[in-house]
Amino acid sequence: MFVRAPGAAAVREEPAPAPRPVPPPTAPKPPPAPLPAPCRPTAALLGQAADLLAGLRRTAPLFVLTEADVRRLSPGVAAWLERGVRPEAVRAALTDDPPVPLRHPAKLLRHRLIALLPPPLPVAAPVVPLQTCDGCDRAFRSTVPGVCRECREARAEGAGPHLVSA
Repeated sequence: MFVRAPGAAAVREEPAPAPRPVPPPTAPKPPPAPLPAPCRPTAALLGQAADLLAGLRRTAPLFVLTEADVRRLSPGVAAWLERGVRPEAVRAALTDDPPVPLRHPAKLLRHRLIALLPPPLPVAAPVVPLQTCDGCDRAFRSTVPGVCRECREARAEGAGPHLVSA
């Protein structure tokens, strides 16, 4: 906005910046995001996840976890494994480039399990198996055995089965 004073040049008046609200230090923090869990937890999947977490210290010595940490984080790793991520890729995603110094390895792993969770694999379309026609031995796709479309149409019209010439 321009304001013109009598006998003076035009002066641009800047609006004062709005104050940014800063929460007080005693303000309640939002609850942490939930740890991912597998859709179909099995004992084998959770055991594989626990073994992966317990073995992290072999390849990344900074990541020494307690038994309670392993139990608490296992469902998150199991969710990754259920989504088709190989154990080596999970290990790399969790332990690559840690902050220095690393004070709380379990907290870092929890954060990475939540923040870097890959999307689920797309559901594959079901494959309809090949069947052999009972009338002409031609292959066709169907979930149940029987006759092909041509033989079905021929039977509906009253003709015999469709024969393939050699």
